[in-house]
Amino acid sequence: MTGREFGRRGMLAMPWLLPAAAPAVAQGIAAALQVGETATLRLEAGERRELLLPLQAGDYVAGLLTRGTDPLVEGPGLDLLAPGSEAPLRRLAIPGGGPLSFQFVAPAEGAYRLRLFAGAAAEAGLGITRILPRAQQVAPDPALAPLDSPRLQALRQALRDGADAASEMTRFWAEIARQGAPLIEKRADGQGAWVSFLWRGAATRNVRLSGGPSRDLPPLARMPGTDLWFLTVAVPPGTRLTYQLAPDVPELPEEAEAWRGAVPATAQADPLNPHPWWPADPRRDRYTSSSVLELEDAPASPWLARRPGVAEGQVWRRRFTSPTLGNTRLLALYSPAAAAQAPLPLLVMFDGDAYLDIVPTPTILDNLIAAGEIPPVAALFVGNGPGDARDRELPPNPRFAAALVEEMLPWARAQLRLTENPAQVVIGGASYGGIAAAFAAFRHPEVFGNVLSQSGSYGWSPEGAPPEWLIEHYASSARLPLRFYLEAGSFERGRPGRVSLVDSNRHMAMVLRARGYPLTHREWASGHDYIAWRATLALGLQTLFRA
Repeated sequence: MTGREFGRRGMLAMPWLLPAAAPAVAQGIAAALQVGETATLRLEAGERRELLLPLQAGDYVAGLLTRGTDPLVEGPGLDLLAPGSEAPLRRLAIPGGGPLSFQFVAPAEGAYRLRLFAGAAAEAGLGITRILPRAQQVAPDPALAPLDSPRLQALRQALRDGADAASEMTRFWAEIARQGAPLIEKRADGQGAWVSFLWRGAATRNVRLSGGPSRDLPPLARMPGTDLWFLTVAVPPGTRLTYQLAPDVPELPEEAEAWRGAVPATAQADPLNPHPWWPADPRRDRYTSSSVLELEDAPASPWLARRPGVAEGQVWRRRFTSPTLGNTRLLALYSPAAAAQAPLPLLVMFDGDAYLDIVPTPTILDNLIAAGEIPPVAALFVGNGPGDARDRELPPNPRFAAALVEEMLPWARAQLRLTENPAQVVIGGASYGGIAAAFAAFRHPEVFGNVLSQSGSYGWSPEGAPPEWLIEHYASSARLPLRFYLEAGSFERGRPGRVSLVDSNRHMAMVLRARGYPLTHREWASGHDYIAWRATLALGLQTLFRA
């Protein structure tokens, strides 16, 4: 293990955990950036570069930031600066790697600046793909919504009965400021709560909910004669999720649902909600953060926080190039603090960056091991390749499964004494990572004996094939020596005409049971969301490692 390839946990952390970059050493402003042009810039460590972008009030702007593919070199971030201001108006991209599309809406006329900032020397390409003036945007239809909230019903009735609107609204917004949003009211039937997502804006044209209990980006409705926008939904007990609100979403003219692609232009954390999803990340602003909704009876997640007196395992990271795949990714290897007398059981997790930091898997393992909930285990975190590699490699891909078994696992075994017994190897992930785990075990049951799937994308199929391709393969094949932990969120329902993720997970569970596989199948009141996966990962680990 070389010092350039490995380090103790935290020494090569994700971008939002790294120390702040050094003060900028240089700054330059280039000519105005035009639609269809791409500026290629080389930035030195700590340098900032700016490009001018003249805009009119209400312009919808879409662009693309391209960055390097080295998983251990942090690419530059991107800020939008208002005319005449040195303070960022909003953050369009946090530092990281790979290409990233961005959108925003200009609040006023003027010469805006796009500022690239780099913590390390890097190249970047910055292009504007579209500018749509407000005059060419479609006027939104007024949203209608049922008024199921008792508190909002009372407010509307008071206004209808002739109460002074200004006084009523002042009192209402003071109440929300004290208790925070969204407005949560227990249902009289005891079946969860009414949750009202709120937005305050007298001049707002439309508001949509992004995330939360619906994947359909539903609109909020305006209470007539007020500055209150609302959407009330019924949620079951135990709900835990994140969401954003998107005011004044540009209505694009080319097709009925083109606005969906424009929602990120204005989506942001709920300004009335005091519980941000990224409370410890100073490099995120309201546009790159979201808000948390967590009912008081949401399942406990006692393994996430570091516990006093619990020994900390080590995490080493390495830049790994795969001859089979022809690309480079980050691999990380966790070894437990407890001394092992025998080869260590192994956990393999896809989306390795996320399962190191968004989901604090090393801390979860430390706590579970110290409490005797699981034996000492090692863990291999498999990062994603550059660009669109995740979308190509994680959905069932025999070449990727072969690279995992023939290249990445041998590397891990060369570093630590790991078991060769597939019954002691768990492979897991979320979304595409969940189906990737189930496919890798299907192809290589001699290596992987356990599958931990969080919201696996089992509706996936190759182009031209019917949905649920992998489920059909499990259904039509002889039973393999595998055990499964499957979970999904009850809010993970597809849009009309698309396969529902929660339903495809139910179908997968039904097929596995029918074929005689040992299976634990759980559903939670959550969405397609890391805030749910981080809370329940320990249950999957306990289920598969403790047996």
